[in-house]
Formats: sequence, C-alpha cells, structure tokens
Amino acid sequence: MNGNLRRKSIIGQLNRTTRIIALALLIPVLVSLAMMFVTSTRYQRAISRMETAAGLKPTVGTELPERLFSVAAGQRNYDESGVESLLADVNETLDGLLEDDSGAGYLQLTVARRTMDTLSSYIDQVRDGMAEGRAISEIERIVDEVRDVGDLVTDMLDDFVSVEIDAAVRNGANIQRIVWVAFFAEAIMLLLALFWAREGTYRLAETIRRAIYRMEGSVYRLTSGDLKARVPEMEVAELSELATQINVMANRLETLIERSRLEQENLAKSELRLLQAQINPHFLYNTLDAIIWQAESGKSEEVIHLTRSLSDFFRISLSSGADWIPLEREVRHLSGYLSIQKTRYRDILNYSIEIPDELMDGYVVKMMLQPLVENALYHGIKTRRGGGFIRVSATREGGKARFVVEDTGRGMTPGELERVIAAMRSDAPTLAVDTSGKAPSTEEAPPVGSSFGLRNVDTRIRLFYHQDEGLAIESGQGGTRVSFRVPLKSREEIANDEGVSG
Repeated sequence: MNGNLRRKSIIGQLNRTTRIIALALLIPVLVSLAMMFVTSTRYQRAISRMETAAGLKPTVGTELPERLFSVAAGQRNYDESGVESLLADVNETLDGLLEDDSGAGYLQLTVARRTMDTLSSYIDQVRDGMAEGRAISEIERIVDEVRDVGDLVTDMLDDFVSVEIDAAVRNGANIQRIVWVAFFAEAIMLLLALFWAREGTYRLAETIRRAIYRMEGSVYRLTSGDLKARVPEMEVAELSELATQINVMANRLETLIERSRLEQENLAKSELRLLQAQINPHFLYNTLDAIIWQAESGKSEEVIHLTRSLSDFFRISLSSGADWIPLEREVRHLSGYLSIQKTRYRDILNYSIEIPDELMDGYVVKMMLQPLVENALYHGIKTRRGGGFIRVSATREGGKARFVVEDTGRGMTPGELERVIAAMRSDAPTLAVDTSGKAPSTEEAPPVGSSFGLRNVDTRIRLFYHQDEGLAIESGQGGTRVSFRVPLKSREEIANDEGVSG
C-alpha cells in the first residue's frame, strides 16, 4: 500500500463544499451591501448638507438685513440686534460644511464663505457708522449693500443645493446600478455555486464509488480463491478502517487455508506412504517364494543374489522414513527390483536402464520409477506371448529431467487407455482387472489394479513437486510409454522437506 496516499473524508469534503458555496453566495451580498452603505451614507450626507445650506438662506437673505435696517432706523441699538451672533453662526455653519470636502458643491461653498467675509465687512461699517453718528442715508446705503451681498450668498447657496441635488441624483442612480450589479452577481454566483455543488457531489460520489468498486473487486477475488488479493489503501477515510479489517481477515484466512492445505498435503502423503507399503509385502512374499524355490533346487548363488537384491530393495524403500533420495539410489533400487524380477521371469523379461551419470547427484522423490516398471511388467510384458523388453531412460530438459519407462508389451486399446487414465486421476485408487481381461492371480499381480501404481506416482509428483503436470501415458499395439518431467533438486533445496536420505 502507498503510505503517502492522501485520504479524503466524506464529511470533510461535504463541509468544504458547503463552505465554498456559502462564500460564493455571501461575498456578492457583502460587497453589494458595503457599496450600498457607502453610497447611501454619501446620499444622506448630501441631503444633510443641503438642509443646512437651505437653513442659512433666510438668515443671510432676510434676517440679517432686517436686523441691520432696524438698527439704522433707530429701533434698536447694534448690540441688542444680535447681528454679530447671527453672522458668527452662519460663518461657523459654512466652515463646518467646508470641512466635508467630499461634497459636489465645495466650490460654491468656498465662494459663499468668501462672500460672507465681504458681508461681514459691510456689517462692520454699519456698526462703526452708527457709533460715529454718520447720516442715516449713508447707513441705509450700506444696509442695501448688505442686502445685495446677502442675496448673492443666497444665490450661491442655491447653486450649492442644485449641485448637491445633481450629485444625490447620481448617487441614487449608482445605488440602482449597484442593486442590479449585485443581483446579476448573485445570480451568477448562485449558478456557479450550483455547478460547484454538482461537480463536488459527482467527484465525491465517484471517489466513494471507485473505493467501493476496488474493495468489491478485492473481496470478489478473495471469494474466488485468490488468497493473495488484498484491498488497496482507500482514498476515503471512512472506508480505510473497513479495508484494513478486510485485509486482516484475508491474512488470517490465507494462513488458515495454507495451514489446512499443508495438513491435507501431509495427510495425502501419509496415505500414499501407507498405500505404497501395501505393495512391498506382496512383492516380499513372491520374492521369498522364489528364494525358497531356488534353495530347494540347490542354486545357492541365485539364493545369495536374490537375498542381496531383496535387502537392497527394502533398504532403499525404507530410506529411514525419508521421502527424498539421490537419483543414484533410486536407480539402484530399480536395478535391485529388476534383478529380482529377471531371476523370476528369466525367459520373458529383458530390460535396460539408460540414465546419464550427470543426473545421479540430483535428489528425487523415492519410488517413482519402480511402480512404473512394475506396472509395465505385470500389465504389459506378462500378458504378451513371448515376453518383451522394458527400457528406463532419462534426459535433461533445461532445469528438469524427463524420465521415460516404455515396454514392448501388449499395449492398450484407446478405450482401455482412457479408463486407466480416468482411474489414475480419480480421487481414490480403484481396483481394476488386468488388461488381459483375467483377474490377476495371487502370484502375478499386485494387490491393487494397474491404475494404482500409476495413480500413486502421478499423485506424488503433483504433491511433492507442487506442479500440475504429472504422468503422460501413450499406448498402442507396439507397447506402452509412461513419462514424467520433474526438477532435479539439490540437497540444500529439499533440506527442509519431510525427510532427506543421503
């Protein structure tokens, strides 16, 4: 598994998608509200400035000239008229308006404020003239000047209000544009949010689907018998723990099945050893009978030869309980067997063993050649009038050796060959009759049928060498040919097997 794989949480992806959609919808609203707030603030300030300016017009255009006129007419003195305080309020108000230079009528206010300075100088003249006792006509002339300057200031304030009104209209249009821009932006962002939500949902669903599909595929391979299959590391965090538990279960299942397989294999090997042992007593009885016959005939050399051959045969057959022996010992075992049988069937049996010396050091599973030769003798040579010839050979093929046991016996018909192969590959050994059609006698046949020796060797090849390829049988009127191909192993390679005999 890739330890650097970045897992994706379903909840995390949903939360992230929700946040993105919320931001996409909220940002245009916030921006438009901010712009509307700024614009409306400017609009309200403009309205306030216009109201303030409009409030100055009566004071400048009417109230100030009237109070000065009452002073000039002698109705009140200058100090009681309050002209100074009115003038100060107007100037202070204009100065306050001028401090906000963001208005559109700043220029008009500046001119109005300077004009107010002119108006102040005329008022000072009225005040000084009254104090000096100047003529009433001259004072009235100055008051008329004050009235004209006041009208001029009033006109400037009107211009200021007009300019501010135009600016307010523009601000209103801006607000309307902002509303429409916000509407379209919100609509676009809503479409983008919907698209993002759809794409995010699809990607999330695809991630989950892909993870579940990979998990399902691994579980399917496990249930189909592929015990090496494992669930790959999941991209989805919520499925990661499930994948881990499935892999733990698969590891335990593989261990249990492998343990069961080994137990079954060992049981099968034990059964094969037990079945193989059933052949040896029968062969022993027949050989002992032959030794007795030879002894009764006074053939001491034959008795010695048979006894030694029998001793070698069983010594190698037992091999201290080992399953693997050097090929050289297997050949000696086969030679001992053929030597005994040659003594018994002198007139009908001839044989040759053609195995290169270069192969003799390799280790093989014991008792693979002798059952095939025995099968060739009892079901091929003995059933043919005049006997026949058995040839055992071996050749190297790459890293393996091919062994061939062929005879010139009666052979088998296609139907007989088919039945023998079917019996050889069956789950249990079968008791078959001799291919001659007669039940084998106690002296001449092994305790089981012709398929047992073949099945025994075929099963052991598959079990011990862990290969699908077993025995290959060819037969016809000219005889039968049985072959198999197995690797020749070194002692180190099979040192940990059930048993090794040197």
